[in-house]
Amino acid sequence: MDILQEATAFEEASMSNLTTSDRVEATREAKRLILAINEIYKKTKDDSLMEVMKRLTEKKKRIDIRLKGRPSSGI
Repeated sequence: MDILQEATAFEEASMSNLTTSDRVEATREAKRLILAINEIYKKTKDDSLMEVMKRLTEKKKRIDIRLKGRPSSGI
């Protein structure tokens, strides 16, 4: 389960003081990890894998918000 070790390292990595290209790379890495874990989850149906995917998705969303900016009020 080397992919789970990569996911843990990604979760623990600091995401402060990143350049835009670093953020893009981080979101791509998160997506790669989520999809790889999902393939394993499809076969095993292990709930702990689902929890890891949820945590990675949450971190990816935070990075995406920082990349794209928060939505405006729509005035």
